[in-house]
Amino acid sequence: MMKKALLLIDVQNAMFQKGNIVHNGDQLLRNLKGLLKEARTNKTPEIFVQHNAATGKSLEYGKKEWEIHPEITPSSQDIIIQKTTPDSFYKTILEVELKKRGIEHLVITGIQSEVCVDTTCRRAFSMDYKVTLVSDAHSTWDSETISAQEIINHHNDVLRWFADVYSSEDIKF
Repeated sequence: MMKKALLLIDVQNAMFQKGNIVHNGDQLLRNLKGLLKEARTNKTPEIFVQHNAATGKSLEYGKKEWEIHPEITPSSQDIIIQKTTPDSFYKTILEVELKKRGIEHLVITGIQSEVCVDTTCRRAFSMDYKVTLVSDAHSTWDSETISAQEIINHHNDVLRWFADVYSSEDIKF
C-alpha cells in the first residue's frame, strides 16, 4: 500500500477575512478538521503549504493574515512548506520532504481551486505521485463570470484526469 500524506494548501487567515471569505468557508474548515482528525488518528503525515506574497500584500510573510487558520493549526510533527507560486513543488522543499518520508500518494485540499490546488494536482501527477483531490475540501471565490461553486465543480470534473476525486467522508488514511 502506498504511503499517503494529507496536503493542505494555503488555508491562511487572509482567506477568511470578513467581507472576502472563501466560498463555503465554514464548511471547508469543518471538512478539513475532519480530515486532519482522520489523518492524525492513523498517523498519516500532514503537510501544510503557506503562500508567501510580496511586501504589502495580504499574504505577506509573518503577518497575521499569512498565518495558517487557527482552526487547523499544525502540530509540532507536521511539515510546513513555504511557497511563492501556485505550484507547491516549484522552488520549495516539498519533494524532498515527501521522498524523505517515502510518500507516494497525496491527498490534496485547500485554496484556491483554480490556481494552487489545480497547479499542485497536475504537477504531482506529472511527478508520478498518486493524487486524490478531496472534492469538498478545496474552495475559491466567485469570478466576474462564474460562481465559486461552478469553479469548484469544474475543477472536480477536469482534475479527474490527474487525480481520483472523492468527498471528505470517503477519505480514509
